[in-house]
Amino acid sequence: MSAAEYPGGFACPGCAAAPAALATPSDATPDAAIRLSLPGIHCAGCISTVERGLSALPGVRSARVNLTLKRVAIEAAPGFTAAEAIAALDRLGHEAHELDGDMLAASEGDPAGRELLMRLAVAGFAQMNVMLLSVAVWSGAEDATRDLFHWISAAIAVPAVGFAGRPFYASALAALRGRRLNMDVPISLAILLAVGVSIWETALSGQHAYFDAALSLTFFLLGGRYLDHRSRSAARSAAQELAALEVPRAVRLRDGAEEVVRTADLAPGDLVRVRPGGRVPVDGAVAEGTSEIDRSAMTGETLPAFAGPGDAVLAGEINLTGPLTVRVAAAGQDTALARIAALVAVAESGRANYSALADRAARAYAPVVHLLALAAFLGWFWATGEARLALNIAVAVLIITCPCALGLAVPAVTSTASGRLYRRGFLIKSATALERLAAVDTVVYDKTGTLTLGAPEPLGLDAADPDDLPVALALARASAHPLAAALARALEARGVAPAPVEAPREVPGYGVEAMLQGHTVRLGRAGWVGAEAGSETATWLARPGRAPVGFAFADRLRPGAEAVVAGFAGRGLRQILLSGDVAAPVAALAGRIGLTEFRAGMTPEEKAVFVTRLAAEGHRVLMIGDGLNDTAALAAAHVSVSPASAVDAARVASDIVLLGEGFAALPGMLDTARSAVRRIRENFAISAAYNLIAVPVALFGLATPLMAALAMSASSISVTLNAMRVR
Repeated sequence: MSAAEYPGGFACPGCAAAPAALATPSDATPDAAIRLSLPGIHCAGCISTVERGLSALPGVRSARVNLTLKRVAIEAAPGFTAAEAIAALDRLGHEAHELDGDMLAASEGDPAGRELLMRLAVAGFAQMNVMLLSVAVWSGAEDATRDLFHWISAAIAVPAVGFAGRPFYASALAALRGRRLNMDVPISLAILLAVGVSIWETALSGQHAYFDAALSLTFFLLGGRYLDHRSRSAARSAAQELAALEVPRAVRLRDGAEEVVRTADLAPGDLVRVRPGGRVPVDGAVAEGTSEIDRSAMTGETLPAFAGPGDAVLAGEINLTGPLTVRVAAAGQDTALARIAALVAVAESGRANYSALADRAARAYAPVVHLLALAAFLGWFWATGEARLALNIAVAVLIITCPCALGLAVPAVTSTASGRLYRRGFLIKSATALERLAAVDTVVYDKTGTLTLGAPEPLGLDAADPDDLPVALALARASAHPLAAALARALEARGVAPAPVEAPREVPGYGVEAMLQGHTVRLGRAGWVGAEAGSETATWLARPGRAPVGFAFADRLRPGAEAVVAGFAGRGLRQILLSGDVAAPVAALAGRIGLTEFRAGMTPEEKAVFVTRLAAEGHRVLMIGDGLNDTAALAAAHVSVSPASAVDAARVASDIVLLGEGFAALPGMLDTARSAVRRIRENFAISAAYNLIAVPVALFGLATPLMAALAMSASSISVTLNAMRVR
């Protein structure tokens, strides 16, 4: 099948998974313990279908699905491959990807989350016990009894506050070492001063101690910190799982024997074997073999290139039909992929300058809090001459202005919004992604694999000669080429019976030939069968005594693509299609789904420059792409989305990963982000209103530290309830 007939971006899910399967030693692991990601499963019916379907395969001993992690663990006889399981699941209608067990083992567990939860539990347990002792004091305990309860409270509170509050102290110290203020500075100061003043009051047999206030502060703030961590950790673990889908290994030839090595260990001059369906791991030249190369991952170009001895290939390209031996010219950091990675690093460093709303609020909030507390101490000390009274009032001011509500304002909302988006198939990887998403005014799309599925679909079969279809089916069944596979599936679905061909043989880079009633029949490249190639994507059938017949193909539109374009248009966003493909299919797709702006023939560098130029003009760009050629543009965009089927580099560069088939929900994701930002701003307003009322009360000495802690708790509950209103 010729370079003029097959769009290299077309590949079924099984084909997409094949490179990892063919290049990964897990295909032949002695114990055949295989783990697959199943991003589309969602119910008990899916579990039953997957487990029954896999268990029915020869060699499979057991298959167990974990719905929470969206994985299946397969135990099988030696020799059973991940590719067989992926193909079987594809036939059952479930998308599946192989997972690298080593990377998963390294990413399993959540020590940071467990640590926060442990500190939260300690603070909560200590708070409840100190509150019980405080009830006795509030009930009228006096003198020695009161002092005893205060000392017991101190014995509980001091180690609990020291242990549970460590995340705040560490963050505050880091900020002070950097000669700056963050929200953890006033938080730490309020906690430590409340404990310090309480110990002082207890030592002087004072009537009031505020150990319960210090513990309440610590407990609520840790609750907010844990909420924020949980909203991020699910996305982080999913991103690590997605990153495990591809393993950077290659098959090196040494003295005629094959060995699997890390791509980074290859050196110029080495020979590597690239099987059909495998991704080229290095830059180099073909030393032996002929095939066709799918370059869509690097350029977006849908037309594959013929590859024979002496032809150049690049890392990231896919070998389609025949085995190739490639002589390494560059590997690791010296490849074209490394140049794209350099572009990504530059783009990401610019995006990292964006700061979250909470961080911007903290920069203004923290100095004001300290100045108010200092003013309260100096004012009351000047007015009364009593350092003890002045310090109590200053601590009350510090506690009542403690940014607990402010600290909860963002994580409470992002936890709610991230959870709802996850249930709709979106994994939020970046802490500021929702805020950036809410501000976008321009959407930039990639074409192949994003707006389209990258899967060929035969056209005009109804008009084809019925006598040609059985022959075409028999030949297509004998080929592993994606076009042939798509044609075979379509003909089988129409009930066509294959012709009785004999000795079918695939000629890598050209097509398939066989004998039918003593004559040679062929299916493949136009030039190989004696036809003249046109501008459309097609494969050709040659039969004796008849002119060659072409079967045309079109890329299959991703379900929901038209709805996404219409949805964003209805929200007033500008939309642009960027593609490395040639102009004709790009223009056809743009017209098909209602896009008026598009650019064709763009290199990865040109895509990144285009997105950067839009940003320089003041636009906030949402980039949606899936290929290596999109990675730099994804990183340069204000916010970016990639599907789970995207290559590893694109997923890593993206802020949001789309799982399953939820593409049509993209405009709804924008609505959720805008709703979340509104709730965050409302939470800031609630926090500000609370401070406007509570601060004067504390400044005039009308609130004890305990009353301040209770008021702070009420404000925290208010912002949490408001966060639940995210839609």
